[in-house]
Amino acid sequence: MELKVIEQTDKTFVFEIVGEDHTFCNALKDELAQDEDVKFTSYKIEHPLIGIPKFFVEMKKGDAKKALAGAAKRLKKNLEKVQDQF
Repeated sequence: MELKVIEQTDKTFVFEIVGEDHTFCNALKDELAQDEDVKFTSYKIEHPLIGIPKFFVEMKKGDAKKALAGAAKRLKKNLEKVQDQF
């Protein structure tokens, strides 16, 4: 997985996730949406076969990169719980 920053301001963060698809992107989007400091988060894939997911994060307050890192850690922890239950 490769992260390419497209745009970054005080309140917004736009990036691409090379090598991922809807499976990971939906999970990450849902986890980001749980953060009370995140105002809006979504992603789009222009072409279903060759498109690269483009993520959008808008913050109410705080740093979008920190919110993204926190969401990734929580997602990893949740996936480890599922793996342990299997």
